[in-house]
Amino acid sequence: MSQAALNALPIVLAALAAAAVVSFLLTPLTIRFATQLGAIDEPDADRRVHHKPIPRTGGLAVAATFVGVGALGLLLNQVFQFAPALRSVRFPEVIALFVGVGLGALIGYVDDRLQLRARWQFIGQFVLAGVAVAFGITIDRLPNPLGEQGIMLGDIAAVAVTTIWVVGMLNSVNFVDGLDGLLGGIALIAVTTLGVISLIDAPIQPAVAVLCALLAGSLLGFLPYNFHPARVFIGTAGVFAVGYALAVLSVLGTAKVALALLVLGVPIIDTFWIIIRRVSSRRSPFSADRGHFHHRLLDLGLSHRQAVLLIYVICSILAVLSLVLSGRGQISAFLVVVLGGGLLLYLLTRRAQLALDRRSYAVEPESDMLEEIRRRGTELTGGHADDPEERP
Repeated sequence: MSQAALNALPIVLAALAAAAVVSFLLTPLTIRFATQLGAIDEPDADRRVHHKPIPRTGGLAVAATFVGVGALGLLLNQVFQFAPALRSVRFPEVIALFVGVGLGALIGYVDDRLQLRARWQFIGQFVLAGVAVAFGITIDRLPNPLGEQGIMLGDIAAVAVTTIWVVGMLNSVNFVDGLDGLLGGIALIAVTTLGVISLIDAPIQPAVAVLCALLAGSLLGFLPYNFHPARVFIGTAGVFAVGYALAVLSVLGTAKVALALLVLGVPIIDTFWIIIRRVSSRRSPFSADRGHFHHRLLDLGLSHRQAVLLIYVICSILAVLSLVLSGRGQISAFLVVVLGGGLLLYLLTRRAQLALDRRSYAVEPESDMLEEIRRRGTELTGGHADDPEERP
């Protein structure tokens, strides 16, 4: 790590600590007022694993912390100039990030309260992508798996690719939000990796590292309330806020799209294959089911916490790979992970289905036997086997 990075490290850690404390204190308030906010997650056998109503207000705390602490810190730095490195951040980038996160939380909160149809969520995702593009956040170069030189994009292509990237990230984050602590933990691993690479990869970007630390702290303070058994969910407000922040932070400066692809390999692969499976069966790609990777792990017999921790481990391994590989190596590793992950999901699906079939086969004969005993008992007692008062 360079001397400039070491000089910026105290500010990065201070941003992380401040955001974590504020988020930790703010999350219980959102839980307390969840009923008044009208954001309660009801149990749903098709896609939920919880069995009682849970507040969906955690994302409001995460978004408010990220925007509030970040804006206050940058304002104080303009006055007291305690962190000269932060002045390198471009104002339009900050506006794009904070406005997008705030707008994403607002759109998501409307969904948490009103349970909007998927098409309205989709429109909201494109609106958020438009915010990024409007403030100049675009992907003008794609990583090249065949060489070190990236593939340059024209203006129209850059806008299209950026839109796809933001919308794709929002959907990947949304699809992985299925178990307590899963989204928060994966996002924490991803944004921490983005922050680390901003300090060790030349040219260093201390301002981006501070912004990553703000999001990491916001998630860190929220996770104790969200880990199983969860007291609060991150909700669509958190999905949109965190997904948008990850999408933009991975684009800022020296575009880290390749790194983000690898670190977020699990949710991206899950999203890709789940859409293929649903479309191939002539269903909407946004229809509810229990076909996600984390659901398959539960079907195989893992506990709630074991499934989440296993995915944490996989994401951490991918994060380490992203730090030690070059841009070309990251893309190559991502392609291998996509193919290997797809095969793994197929095998897990087959095994989980076989396990369910075996359990059904084991239960059905027992049910038939009990029914036969009940029928014969009814015949022997004159048709009153279930009434103890009339038995001989």
